[in-house]
Amino acid sequence: MTQTNAPQPHEHRRHHRRHHRRKRIWPWVVGVLTFLVLVLAALGICGFQLFKQAKQVQAHESKAIAMLSALSSDDASALAKANDSLPQIAHETRQAADIAHGGLWNIVAKMPFVGSDIATVQGMTSTVDGIVRDAAPQFADIMKTLGDAQISNGDGVNLQPIVEAAQPLDKANVSFQRYVRDYDALSEPKIGMIRSAYDEGAAKLGSLADRVDALANAFRVLPTILGDGQQRTYAVMAMTPSEMRSSGGLIGSVGELQTSNGTVHVGDFRSNGDYLPYGIGDHSADMKRVFTDEGPLHMSFDIRDLAVFPNTADSAVAMQSIWNRTPWGQDTPLDGVIMVDPVFLQQLIAINGNVTLPDGTVLTGENTAEFLMNTVYQKYPENETDALFGVVASQAMKSMFSHMDMGKLYKTGEMLGIMAKGRHFTMYAFDEHIEQGIQAAGFTGQTPNSEADPSVGIYLTEQNPSKMGWYIKREAKIQRVNCDDGGLYHVEFTIRNTMTDEEAKSLPWYITGNNSNNTGKAMEKILFYAPQGGSISNLMQLGGKVDAVKETTIDGVDAYETYVQVNPGQIATFTFDVRVSPKATAPLTIDQTPMGWVDDGITYLDPKCDTK
Repeated sequence: MTQTNAPQPHEHRRHHRRHHRRKRIWPWVVGVLTFLVLVLAALGICGFQLFKQAKQVQAHESKAIAMLSALSSDDASALAKANDSLPQIAHETRQAADIAHGGLWNIVAKMPFVGSDIATVQGMTSTVDGIVRDAAPQFADIMKTLGDAQISNGDGVNLQPIVEAAQPLDKANVSFQRYVRDYDALSEPKIGMIRSAYDEGAAKLGSLADRVDALANAFRVLPTILGDGQQRTYAVMAMTPSEMRSSGGLIGSVGELQTSNGTVHVGDFRSNGDYLPYGIGDHSADMKRVFTDEGPLHMSFDIRDLAVFPNTADSAVAMQSIWNRTPWGQDTPLDGVIMVDPVFLQQLIAINGNVTLPDGTVLTGENTAEFLMNTVYQKYPENETDALFGVVASQAMKSMFSHMDMGKLYKTGEMLGIMAKGRHFTMYAFDEHIEQGIQAAGFTGQTPNSEADPSVGIYLTEQNPSKMGWYIKREAKIQRVNCDDGGLYHVEFTIRNTMTDEEAKSLPWYITGNNSNNTGKAMEKILFYAPQGGSISNLMQLGGKVDAVKETTIDGVDAYETYVQVNPGQIATFTFDVRVSPKATAPLTIDQTPMGWVDDGITYLDPKCDTK
């Protein structure tokens, strides 16, 4: 047995080799594991250090942006406080930038996966630091100078401080917009904490830049409106989107605004009935074809229809032709027109105080638009509604420039810019040089005409004589689907008739329509304009009763034309693709007929491609 169980010589050698090999391999494995442990420990330390520093950067940036947001305040004391805080804000942004550009961050910024997000944080800190050291001090200095100036001038405005501030403010605005574009051009982060900080910064900086832009545009135009150097006369056309026309709505009344070196006089508003005996406004053959010949509602181009043109210039020319025939206009040449709607009047009232009607009804910065677009047609005889609109417009316009101070000037200037973007307020001057400045400020409504700042024009004209506009809600979704030069967007545009069947039966005919066959129906002629240098394709419609979309040319510009009927409670949706010009530097937006509220109803979806 002993011999049987004893290992053979070759078996012993094989067993010995296996034992010897394990002895030689084991130290190498231990070395590798030790190295990995050390690497992981080092990475852990670096990762912890990076996380700790990221929290510090976030704290510095959040504090700086929150303090910087005070520059958008319309309160003089808050503005002064923000100005005094600029050195502290600059300290916060410099601390954030120094941390984010340290050696560890520069190394990690070159690593895969997380490197892009780290580079974005570095870009965020540099951009915000640039705003604080460049654009913000310029803006703060201007606001301080205006705060120390005497702006009120009796019943008008002392124009000199505004004139002197216009150019520096424009320079500060250019700087603001450049930095915000740089911020928006950063790659969107994927890490949650960084994405949250990025989005917060984008929202606050964008809001501040929008307010500075609106204020700069208003300062560019205010001296012109207020008669810097000469007397000017404007026809103030009060329109109601409750009966939609391309540029706004049916013209209910027209007032006279006279300005001279900052003094302002608002004459009485005359109802549209006072203008009807003096004929129709000048218009082109194409406008007659689209809005009169083709119907279904045949526009007459009398005073009521002068907002049917998508371009404010055409409305101004038509208004001037009627004005010149009236006894009150024959000896008073027009310098231009101003078109306003109830949303604009509501914003004025919010700034200047409530308006009380002869019957005691109090209109505020919250209820004016709904009152003028809907309530008035339910509570008052139809032959009184235009006169009431004129009363409100007259009082609101008279208060617009009275008792002016820095806070009111800031609010008014910002409000004008915002209202102009939504077409709640537009204007046109017949002096070509003056009009160039008004256009540059964005105060003249125009079909898409910029390749750099692309928009789709969507203009609606109500074909059911009614006041259905208050019940028509419009929404749009825009998504970029191709990021080649110029880029391709997909647009979904929805028209919703929110009137119920019960309301259609119970509301006055003046609201629901004077044709019993069309009670409560939204009947819309729609014009679609492609962006300048771009195109529209694949235009399709879902829901509602619709005519076939057709291509047309209106005054030398290509457009698409259609007609849709949307019954109470129904929805009609148009979808189409938009190619913008390779020269586009801003995202696609929509220029559209104004609604009865400030919100434009546009939602931007996350792009389906990398926009960076």
